[in-house]
Amino acid sequence: MSKWGEISLSEFQEKLSSKDPTPGGGSASAIALGQAAALTNMVAELTLGREKWETGWHAAENSKSVAANILGDSAFELAKNDSDAFDSVMSAFRLPKESEEEIKHRKMMIVEATWGATLVPLETAKIALELLSTLPNLATHGNSNAVTDVGVASLLASAACKGALFNVEINLGSLPSDDNRVIELRDEVESIRIKSSDYSRECIKSVRARI
Repeated sequence: MSKWGEISLSEFQEKLSSKDPTPGGGSASAIALGQAAALTNMVAELTLGREKWETGWHAAENSKSVAANILGDSAFELAKNDSDAFDSVMSAFRLPKESEEEIKHRKMMIVEATWGATLVPLETAKIALELLSTLPNLATHGNSNAVTDVGVASLLASAACKGALFNVEINLGSLPSDDNRVIELRDEVESIRIKSSDYSRECIKSVRARI
């Protein structure tokens, strides 16, 4: 289990509130994703096997399958990876820069570390979007007694997705703007953001309709 999965919630919050830059928003986004997955799994379990909610079994199975890939250590690993990626960027900036060779090496290491700090939260955002995409159907067809829990799961998944994208964007701003990979990632970020908003809006609409 990763370091953020080995401590209590109160300990994590204490570290999050400290002056240390890690854990930060990216790690918090990953933890929020884990909570979203846990709530999703709970609602799926409250739906599956109950004849009254048989029309929601397929939606529950789909949501549970995605949530299962996030539960356990996965969300904590994403949180750890995000913290580690940021620490790598800071380490790269602390490299010596006295000679031309050192300057060149430092610059290369900063770019490499920044790419890592960009791709880690992008993974969190993609996984959050995948979970979020299953929630409108679960909200519509799952156990109505737990429909507000689906709503909370969607809010957490949406926050995880959009929060992670913030980290992607701020790191993209430090990379060469004429790099085709940067241009492609900016387009992907916008696509993920739009989809996450659409899924979240659809889910909340279904939740309110069943309250």
